[in-house]
Amino acid sequence: MQKLSHDQIVKRQNAQRKKPKLGFCAVLNNIRSLYNVGSIFRTADAVGLEKLWLCGITGCPPASMIKKTALGAEETVVWEHREDAVELVRELKNKGYQIVLLEQIKQSVLYEKFKPKAPICFVLGNEITGVSDELLKLCDKAVEIEMMGLKNSLNVSVAFGILAYHIKGALRQKDTEA
Repeated sequence: MQKLSHDQIVKRQNAQRKKPKLGFCAVLNNIRSLYNVGSIFRTADAVGLEKLWLCGITGCPPASMIKKTALGAEETVVWEHREDAVELVRELKNKGYQIVLLEQIKQSVLYEKFKPKAPICFVLGNEITGVSDELLKLCDKAVEIEMMGLKNSLNVSVAFGILAYHIKGALRQKDTEA
C-alpha cells in the first residue's frame, strides 16, 4: 500500500466536485454547540449537501467556534438561517422533499434499513431535547442509530456524519443504476 500524495488527493477532489449535488439538504434545529455546527458544516461539504438550514438558536457563521471546526467549509456549503424550523419544513415538504428525522421514537427504523429518495431533507434537533413534537408531526420517516453501549445517543455531529454518508451512498448508487 502507498499513501496518496497531496497532488493526487487534490486531483481526486477536483474530479469529485464535478459531480452534481445530490438532492438532499439538512435542517439543524436549536443546536446549542457551535463546535457541533462547525463539524456538521465540514461533513456537509464532504458529502456534497445541497443546503444546510440553521434554525432557531443554532449559531451561524462567522462565529469563531464554527470556523475552528468547519475549517473553511462554512464558506463552501450553501446555508441559510431561518428562525422557524416548522415553517421551513412545511415549505420543503410542499416542494416534495421527503422529511426524515434523526430521532429515537417508537416508529423509527435503523438508519441502515432506510432507503432514501431524493429530494430528501433530514432534520436534527437539540442535543438534549431532540426535535420538537411539531416537527415530529411533519416527518415522513424517523431513523435512528443503534446504540449497543451504556450511552443512549451519539454526539449530534457524529450522528449527522453517519446519516449523511448513508444517504450520499444510497443516492449515488441510485444515480449509477439509472
